[in-house]
Order: sequence, then structure tokens, then C-alpha cells
Amino acid sequence: MTDASHRTPGLLTRGSWAEARRVAAILREETVGGALLLAGAVAAMVWANSPWSGGYEALRSFRFGPAAVHLDLEVAAWAADGLLAIFFFVAGLELKREFVAGDLRQVRRAVVPVAAAAGGVVVPAVLYLLFTVGAGAGAARGWAIPTATDIAFALAVLAVVGRFLPSALRTFLLTLAVVDDLMAIVIIAGFYSSQLSVVALAGAVVPLALFAVLVRRGVHRWWVLVPLAGLTWALVHASGVHATVAGVLLAFTVPVAGPGRGSVTVAPAGPGGDGGRVDEVGPAERFEHRLRPISAGVAVPVFAFLSAGVVVGGPGGLVEALTDPVAVGVAVGLVAGKPLGIMAATWLVARFTRADLDEGLTWVDVLGLSVLGGMGFTVSLLIGELAFGAGGGRGDHVKIAVLAGSLTAALLAAVVLRLRNRAYRLIHEADAAVLGGRDGAVE
Repeated sequence: MTDASHRTPGLLTRGSWAEARRVAAILREETVGGALLLAGAVAAMVWANSPWSGGYEALRSFRFGPAAVHLDLEVAAWAADGLLAIFFFVAGLELKREFVAGDLRQVRRAVVPVAAAAGGVVVPAVLYLLFTVGAGAGAARGWAIPTATDIAFALAVLAVVGRFLPSALRTFLLTLAVVDDLMAIVIIAGFYSSQLSVVALAGAVVPLALFAVLVRRGVHRWWVLVPLAGLTWALVHASGVHATVAGVLLAFTVPVAGPGRGSVTVAPAGPGGDGGRVDEVGPAERFEHRLRPISAGVAVPVFAFLSAGVVVGGPGGLVEALTDPVAVGVAVGLVAGKPLGIMAATWLVARFTRADLDEGLTWVDVLGLSVLGGMGFTVSLLIGELAFGAGGGRGDHVKIAVLAGSLTAALLAAVVLRLRNRAYRLIHEADAAVLGGRDGAVE
């Protein structure tokens, strides 16, 4: 008999009860955020293709802000640089909590989503470069566009079509998207930053350090922390490093466990609970709880509204985009590259570590999630703007490709996951019938 303590861990093993509870809460919030994100994108497309499209462009290009500190930016730039900093702050908090206190702190749990995320970055980038060979020297700048996964859209689709899917798949998608966000942050900071100003970057260290000291000492007053965060963001913006990186740096300073200022939650007793165990909610979780609705409900939808408006018909529209190797490379990278990379990396982990899928899961389930990973949208649109500009010519082609690729990935994933959800629902109903029959026999 094999010692259970020495069994090889499953590839997509179920997380702890606390982890499953947290994932469920995030799924509920991101479902609403995904709907708002979709609504913002649809509204932008409708307005941009209406007789009143001039008003949309006037809104996007309206400038405001203090010119003395080089912050007289267009509305679209404020959304990309400012609002998405909130999105990346929340992503940074989630990332830190996953690696410090979540399931990713365990190497055997972290290796699969980390490898899958890496495969989902490398393969789409390679496919993009293959499709854009001979498209001009500037075309290579877009290699990172199809490497991102939009966590809000992906979780929203999974929540809608996958009610009966095992929780292991939901946990896998969440951790995959979080690691994917980290890689996107590194890519943006390393490959899409302008000329570096060492003075401004060094200056950003001062408010960042003050923010870190205050947070760690339990000073969580918004009127103290927000000005320091804003100053850090402004200096990072002035340094040439993309301003969204400031959100991640600030998030990494927030401790997972705080000095006695956390609220207390009690896990329910009984099945699935921990018998009244008391948990301390640290600063990172409290910050995430407060800011996630702002990120998912305001920051990301507004960015989508100001970025997704592209003219589909006429010159520079859909037909012309289909002939642009850059647009084709982006779409192929999202629809084919992401699932191929995620599946290949997951299979390699299984092959060389001799780990198996969790009991009850199949490779078709993993395929469905891998296809779902091709929903790039938010971060893909951001990288597209950094690579080719916010609009006109190739920039519009990239937007069309991101929208078309993300929508195609969502539809294909929905088909696969819907079929798997039906299979799991039948199993659930059969088990319920068996249990009901046993209870009736006992009575």
C-alpha cells in the first residue's frame, strides 16, 4: 500500500477551504466587473461607429491636468496610465497574497499555473513574430499584445457557463491569470517604457518608502496614504517607466498580515468549515476588498470604453485589418497561441513530474480553460496602445484584432466548458439521486 503522505500531488488539486471561499468571493465580484467591462466596450464600439463618432474622439482627446508637472494628459491617457494603476494595484495585492499566504506559497501548487502562464506568454509571442515577418521593423514591437489574459472577462465567462465545474478549475484559472498579470507587468516595465529619468525614478522611492512604513505600522487613513500613492504614481510617470508599474510597487509594500488592525472573521462550524477557527484579515486583504469594486466596476470599464471605440467599416476598418499581418498575428496569438502554450506547458509538467490531474478532471477541462486564457482584452489593448499608439492605422487594426480574438476565444471556450459543465451536472444529479435513495431506504 502506498503511503498517502508520499503520493504525487495532482496537477489541479483542490485548494484549502479558505482558498476556495476567497476564490468564490472574487468570482462573484469579477462577474459583475466583466459585465460592466463588456458594456463599456460595446458602448464605445456603438458610439465610434455612429453618426456622432466625432463626439467620442473629442472626449478621448480632451486634455486636462497640471501642465507644469507634465500631467496635462488626454482623457484616454488618464484612463490608461491612471485608472489602470488601480487595476494593477489590486492585481499586485492578489499576487502578493497568493505567494505569501495563498496556495502558491507551496511549490507543488505554484509550479503548474506558473508554467502554464509562461507557456501562455511564450507561444503567442512566437506565433505573432512568425506572422509578422516581413511586415516592417516596427511590427515586432507588438509581440507582447497576445500574451495577456483578462481576468475580469475570463472569470465572468467561467461563472456564467461553469456552475457545476470543479472548484479546482476555477482556482487554476485565477492563479494563472494572476501570474499572467505579473508577467505583463514585467513586460510593460522592461519593454514599453520610454527614456528613463533616473532623478524622477529615485524621487519616487521617497513617497513609496513612506507609504510602506505607514502601512506596516497600521496607519491606513486614506487621506494619508492616497496623497503618497498619487505622488509615487506621478514620479513614476515622469520617470519614463509606465505609470501602472507604480500600482504594483505600492501593492508589494502592503503586508499580508498587519499589526493588530485587521478585522476578525470566524469560519463556520460544520461541514466545510473549520469549527469556529478565527482568522485575522490583514492589510493586503482589506485593501483588496475595498479597492476591487473600484477596479472592476470603474477603472477597467472606463478604460475599455475609452480604448475599444474603433471604426469597423470603411477605410482602416475590419477588412483592412484582416490584411495586416500585425492584426492577424495578434488574433492568432490569442485564439491559438494561448491555449497551445498553456496546454503544452501543463502537459510538460505532467510528463516530467509524473503528476496527474486531480481526480474527476480531464484534459478536456484544461483545454477549455486554456482557450479561455485567450481573452486578452484589457492588458492587450494597453500593450497595443504602448506599441502602436492609441488610434489610427495599425493601432486601430490591433484593437480590432484584440476584440475579435478575445470574442472568438470566449465563444470557443464557452462551447467546451458548457459541454463539460453539462457532464458534471449529470454526475451531480446522479450522485444526489443515489444519496436521496439511500436516505429514503434508511427512513
